[in-house]
Amino acid sequence: MSIAIIDYGVGNLRSVEKAFTSQGIEAAVTSDEKILRAADKLVLPGVGAFKACMDGLRARGFDELVLDAAKAGKPIIGLCVGLQMMFEEGHEFGVHKGLGLMPGRVVKFPDKLRVPHIGWNQVAFRYDQADHPVFSELPSETFFYFVHSYYVETPDVSCVLGETDYGMRYASICGRDNVVGVQFHPEKSQTAGLKLLRNFSEM
Repeated sequence: MSIAIIDYGVGNLRSVEKAFTSQGIEAAVTSDEKILRAADKLVLPGVGAFKACMDGLRARGFDELVLDAAKAGKPIIGLCVGLQMMFEEGHEFGVHKGLGLMPGRVVKFPDKLRVPHIGWNQVAFRYDQADHPVFSELPSETFFYFVHSYYVETPDVSCVLGETDYGMRYASICGRDNVVGVQFHPEKSQTAGLKLLRNFSEM
């Protein structure tokens, strides 16, 4: 089994790689398309703004690579903005097209809330999704570490796996079939985050 972390020129991805390897899980950061296509599973990280991430992904043709992998049934996890890019569009500095793996848009938290939402917060697993493999041996209401100002709005509640309260209830884990994304940073979420990454590696 091999896990490839997609390097498309955004952010320092070594902490994600170390989170996997600390658990004895083979994972590597790479921008080599052959390695990415040959990997058993893909990690789509995201740091910064939606548009910059999508631009970086498209510039290398990795948007099509991710879509091909999803269509082929390969497990994919999106981290932070990686989750956001899995949806149809992002409304950060304009309106920008996402990957469209799930229906919905990414919008800013209401003005009444302090942004970014930063720090530890709980994720409540949806009761009808609690048997999803990414939740294995993790209790609902587990704390994870967040840093973001935008969140996902989706008309399809069936793709919402977990929710978080931050002055409002929003989707913090989403997924469909072999694709899953988390709004928080599992690599910064200590024991629970490492367990979630291990669960993904076993999907």
